[in-house]
Amino acid sequence: METKLLEVIDNVNARQFEAKVDGHLAKVEYMFGGNKIFLTHTEVPPALEGKGIASALVERVLYILEERRLKLVPLCPYVATYIRKHPEWKKLLAHGINV
Repeated sequence: METKLLEVIDNVNARQFEAKVDGHLAKVEYMFGGNKIFLTHTEVPPALEGKGIASALVERVLYILEERRLKLVPLCPYVATYIRKHPEWKKLLAHGINV
């Protein structure tokens, strides 16, 4: 399976980005504060662990945030680690935020 092509939807009512993979739901939860988006939690079901789903999901979410010109505060440790490993995404961080 090509994880780069992961289809991600923004479930506004649940305040989470979602991807269905093999019948399972992976998600990144968020909340807004002012003009910032706070990514609070990344969750991948055990059946999908180790397949690169979390990484692909976070990457797609970051592209969405970039398209929407949102400033990011990564409260989720997984998202913060992803950005540390892929410093090109630091451009999305809200002013004064370091990972």
